[in-house]
Amino acid sequence: MVSDERALASWLAERDDLGLARILADRGVPPTVGWHDFFDAAAGLLDGASLDRALIRLPRRELVELADDGDVAAGSSPHLVALALIAPEGTPFRTVTERLSALLAERPDAVAVESPVDPPPVAGDMSVAADAERAFTTSGALADVLLACLHTPLSRTGTGAISAADRKRLTEVHAVASPEELEDLVESAAGAGLIRALEREWVVTTAGERWLESATPERWKAIAEGFRAALPAGLRTAWGGFIPAGSWAGSYPLDPEWPAHAARLRRIAELWGFLDAIGSEPPWTVALRAGVAADPTPLAAHLPAEIDRVYLQADLTAIAPGPLAPHLDLRLRGIARRESRAQASTYRFTVESLGAGMTEGETARSIREFLAQLSLTGIPQPLDYLIESTATRHGLVRVRADASTTRTRVESPEPGLLDTIAVDQALRPLGLVHDDGGLTSRVARDAVYWSLADARYPVVALGASGSPESLHRRAATAGAVVDADPRETYSRLIAVLRAGHRTDGEAAWLGRELEQAVRARAEIVVVVKMPDGSERSLTLEAAGLGGGRLRGRDRMADIERTLPVTSIVSVRRVS
Repeated sequence: MVSDERALASWLAERDDLGLARILADRGVPPTVGWHDFFDAAAGLLDGASLDRALIRLPRRELVELADDGDVAAGSSPHLVALALIAPEGTPFRTVTERLSALLAERPDAVAVESPVDPPPVAGDMSVAADAERAFTTSGALADVLLACLHTPLSRTGTGAISAADRKRLTEVHAVASPEELEDLVESAAGAGLIRALEREWVVTTAGERWLESATPERWKAIAEGFRAALPAGLRTAWGGFIPAGSWAGSYPLDPEWPAHAARLRRIAELWGFLDAIGSEPPWTVALRAGVAADPTPLAAHLPAEIDRVYLQADLTAIAPGPLAPHLDLRLRGIARRESRAQASTYRFTVESLGAGMTEGETARSIREFLAQLSLTGIPQPLDYLIESTATRHGLVRVRADASTTRTRVESPEPGLLDTIAVDQALRPLGLVHDDGGLTSRVARDAVYWSLADARYPVVALGASGSPESLHRRAATAGAVVDADPRETYSRLIAVLRAGHRTDGEAAWLGRELEQAVRARAEIVVVVKMPDGSERSLTLEAAGLGGGRLRGRDRMADIERTLPVTSIVSVRRVS
């Protein structure tokens, strides 16, 4: 009879690199684990602690399958096979059955079949209106978060949570109401592919940039379909939908982290108007839960109409009497700072906001043309003067890289301004020194530029040709979101496993069993092939292995035997 460990090792060795990498990733195997061959891999995957981690994260329906008389119908659960919990023919590995029995001894309710939950009731008219308003508000809040992330990527801690500094920054500017809301918005954005985790940061993807320019109904559709696609397997249905929210809490009964995760999913669903606080569904969620394409048309009927005009005020503000069309809002926020967010929003023009827009490529002419088309009241004289004065002053300080000296050079037609920069205490880390009518620094051009910009100097960066160049503090946006290839993560480990398994599988397995028996001083039964071709069974206490020979004491004959490993046909431990 072939042992579970040996059968699993052989099965793993037959997987291609992608299939093997997915198994390792799904089981949470560290890429640095010290395995040497597939027998080590099989032993590690069948280890009790490893199995416990896999079992507690199984949805209820798969736990029921595993616990059902210890047998699973062949092919009924490819996921269980992919997790290396059952053999391809449908038989759970013995250690899997043992560990599941131990877990269920403490939580027998984990495999209790729950009564079907009725579909949620359809929300009433007042609730539907409230759900739509909440979805509209949430869309605006996420837009604020993505815009902030475009400027400076959000930092992630080791646990994956957003850093305390970024939580504070976004709550203080009222982009979000609480750190909890920020985490929920980020999770919904990640599910829709609008942001992507790169190392220790969240960065906006190209899909996220397109989302920012989309109308609210299209924004909601992208989030809705992303939310559904990102739901855990235990909440998904075979036809591509998801189970009623009333069943979410009990879907992963052994996972201690699931209640908090289920609560977050419920909060996200309420934020985007998929559910209300009492669990009823608006009309647009019924189709989403059924697995068909999300249709924002019913939602759009309850959203406020987007506008394309604002009132420009003499106090350097712009008043949007309704929700401004997203593409107009984006451009306006490139040259003005939004002071309030609601269906009616207020934007304020400042030297800094106009200067930031000019750094991004705007000019006095382009700003005037945009505002003339946008304004219902023309451009007030104070605002026109501010645009002109900002444009005149913008670029008085120029920063460029000096190829001949490999230093960064700071220049200005106003010597007094250079003198001010040279003695500015906030700029001391740059190490600026006077040199031939300008200032130079060993610090890179971009770092010098942003230090001057943060100190509110009218600075512009020059490229190699001497022309102004737009700089972006943010990292480059991530491209289209694609599933990460686990082969890159596990390439070294897979190479080690395959190299250690290149020898004959039978011989490798025999050698492994003999090594373990000697290490444990175990009593074993070895079948030896005699010179005449016959086979003989010997019961030995394994004592040593070396030089191609096994040493052990034959208790029945009370003698020490030495057997050539090449003569040993099979070995098994005495029960």
